[in-house]
Amino acid sequence: MTRITLQNAPERKGVTSRTVRFDSGGNSLVGTLYSPEEDDGPLPAVIVTGAWTTVKEQMPGTYARELAARGFATLAFDFTGWGESEGKPRYVEDPLTKTADIHAAAAFLASLPEVDSARISGLGVCASSGYMAAAVADDERLNKVALVAPWLHDPKMAEGIYGGAEMAATLIAASEAPKSADIVLLGASTTDESAVMYQAPYYTEEDRGLIPAYDNKFSVASWKPWLTYDAQASADRLTKPILMVGSASIALPAGAEAYEARTKAPLEKLWLGDDVTQFDFYDRKDAVMAASDAVADFLNA
Repeated sequence: MTRITLQNAPERKGVTSRTVRFDSGGNSLVGTLYSPEEDDGPLPAVIVTGAWTTVKEQMPGTYARELAARGFATLAFDFTGWGESEGKPRYVEDPLTKTADIHAAAAFLASLPEVDSARISGLGVCASSGYMAAAVADDERLNKVALVAPWLHDPKMAEGIYGGAEMAATLIAASEAPKSADIVLLGASTTDESAVMYQAPYYTEEDRGLIPAYDNKFSVASWKPWLTYDAQASADRLTKPILMVGSASIALPAGAEAYEARTKAPLEKLWLGDDVTQFDFYDRKDAVMAASDAVADFLNA
């Protein structure tokens, strides 16, 4: 199986990059702005965000480079409290904070002379699909949204995923305890069963997601905002075009199906073969290329 891996493909031919910083809620966020080496003026732009707990050098950077090679200015950045960005508490998977960061990223891109401010869109991978869909639904600066391997849970789905109502309540109570933000677990591990992604592919592999830039941490304070988040709710507000790219083997196909059934927005869909898993969409070459082609075509239409 051929893969794009972050360790051996940090660059993309025909693409330039530079480090940028912008403000979100008083915190300085750090991102990488990618663009094609040759361009003829203001470019359409895409904000690219990744799976939960991740940083810009992982799948956001992979897709940002691919879309830049297809003619877009693209921004991958570290959310508040993650990676190189400012913000405390650290390592909290808070959907509302991350959605606010996407709004700040849209404002930043709209201010750049090399960006066509009338053509800014969003691409969310996995967990950030919910954040990105909500941001696009509510932000007049964002005009289309693409979701790759979308994870779109509501609280009821989350209960089933995380061991039932009683276990979900226990995790939420732990996140509400004093100083819960100071209790930090491993994000992923092959040996520590307390890690939130125990023996998960990609995150535990050094030639894939387990890179030096990855925080690989998860604050216990994350449980309440994560488990009570309703990623389905934005389906009622979204009126802008949406593309979903996935397969029957992604982590939460039921969430994608529910969102598709609920939204009245113009929706396009590309479903790859059943052999393409959630983690394959992060770095498997054929899956990334197919998804990137579909996203570029959708945004250019």
